[in-house]
Amino acid sequence: MSLLEQKLAAGEFVVTAEIAPPKGVETCGELQKAKALTGVTAVNVTDNQGANMRMSALAMAALLVREGVEPIYQLTCRDRNRMALQSDLLGAAALGIENLLVLSGDHVRFGDHPGSRVVFDLDSVQLLQVLGALGEGRDMVGKPLRGLPRFFTGAAVTPEAEPFELMFQKFSKKVEAQARFFQTQAVFNPLKLEQFMDAARQAGRPVLLGVLLLKSPKMARFLNENIPGVRVPQELIARLESAADPLAEGVAIARDMVGHARRLCQGVHLMTLGHEERIPEILG
Repeated sequence: MSLLEQKLAAGEFVVTAEIAPPKGVETCGELQKAKALTGVTAVNVTDNQGANMRMSALAMAALLVREGVEPIYQLTCRDRNRMALQSDLLGAAALGIENLLVLSGDHVRFGDHPGSRVVFDLDSVQLLQVLGALGEGRDMVGKPLRGLPRFFTGAAVTPEAEPFELMFQKFSKKVEAQARFFQTQAVFNPLKLEQFMDAARQAGRPVLLGVLLLKSPKMARFLNENIPGVRVPQELIARLESAADPLAEGVAIARDMVGHARRLCQGVHLMTLGHEERIPEILG
């Protein structure tokens, strides 16, 4: 059982963070950054985040295991068909990776290889169902496996997506497909978070609130214009615009959201975008 699973089962407030694999083969900086994280139970390894090509998330997660850092291996459906997805999952289990976050993945038109051919053979709900079958010892076509992979499998949810009913329907499908924990997209509106948690609590799944560090008003406006399901309120943009130190104000905003998470959620997932040294301040 992974440490993440143990802590959530014990009712502890859990903190996760994330790193992106390098665009290349030199991993020393990423490994040092992950090992230096304080107060963090597990580290998400992003899978070609934003549809930008980087080193394999599976390889990076395996390197973290070797260094004694617990990873959460992100696996997207965008780049692989069902055969490749199952192969990577079996490989992850053999390499000692226990935590998964299953995602559909950003479309390639947003990334650095827009001419790539997308796959999307499965979506995230279907991949969760595949994981259930693998855990019972069979592949998608019913053939038996030698040994049973065991994962603590999570999924993503976007509490501020509209319409709420459609977003929550997809959340419920992931619960039915046996997602065992959730990490949310970044949320900046406490009322939206409270609305979601009031509805989600009955599902009995731990929810880690996505807390994104805003570095500037320009970044906040970019999120509003380009990232579906993320909405930075105008009053927060005004705070960043009037701040003598916008990054410090972004830390204060993130700290406020952590406070709401302590009241409503089972943990936080911190997205600090290269400012991991500010995590102690964000956690307060």
